[in-house]
Amino acid sequence: MDLPEIEVRMVERCGSTNAVLLAEGRPGVLLAAEEQTAGRGRRGRRWYSARDAGVTFSLSAVIGRPARELAGLSLVAGVGATRALRALGVAQAALKWPNDLVVDGAKLGGILVETRGSFAVIGLGINCRRDAALEARLRRPIAALDQFIAVERNRVIERVAQGLLEALATFQARGLEPLLGEWQRLDAHAGKRLRVRLADGRVLTGLARGLDGDGGLRLQTRSGLRAVRSGRVLSARPA
Repeated sequence: MDLPEIEVRMVERCGSTNAVLLAEGRPGVLLAAEEQTAGRGRRGRRWYSARDAGVTFSLSAVIGRPARELAGLSLVAGVGATRALRALGVAQAALKWPNDLVVDGAKLGGILVETRGSFAVIGLGINCRRDAALEARLRRPIAALDQFIAVERNRVIERVAQGLLEALATFQARGLEPLLGEWQRLDAHAGKRLRVRLADGRVLTGLARGLDGDGGLRLQTRSGLRAVRSGRVLSARPA
């Protein structure tokens, strides 16, 4: 794997690659696992990762940006990962705010960013093969790389990690602003009518109007333009 600027480690099995790197506290490490037994998504949701079913890895870094900007790291990672997936041949790879990788509305992967001060661990999980049983259990469509490309897991890890490192370098040097336009071009929900569950449980409905300067989701609602900082998109339909 050609990633000379970081330490790369691969293990057959672990609980959570994010948890391992957070506990170690060393930047510049990529840890990939064949199987995760306690993988996590946002807000503690479980990330399903059976052996050989997906690509799961985490990357640690020290982020030299003000603390208020760290909330944008999942957007940065999304741009880097989607660039790489498109270059690999997944031409319709897109982004769902704030941290999902999707293809035609089906979830292809997810991103989990965890920080301790300026130390950050960015975890990615990408489905490699379609699992009809999992799809039925979760009651939502799931996409997988083997629907679009011949999957070589180490190559996928290398290319996605390179994309992530490039996007992080841009963020470190210039902040979120130079990446916002690209994120919005990759937005799967641009211009659609969304239902978004807010952190306090309320549901907001409006037209997607891209991102604000801090990475919040802008919604055009009946009462005006709103920026959502924390929430989950429940549904999307044409305007």
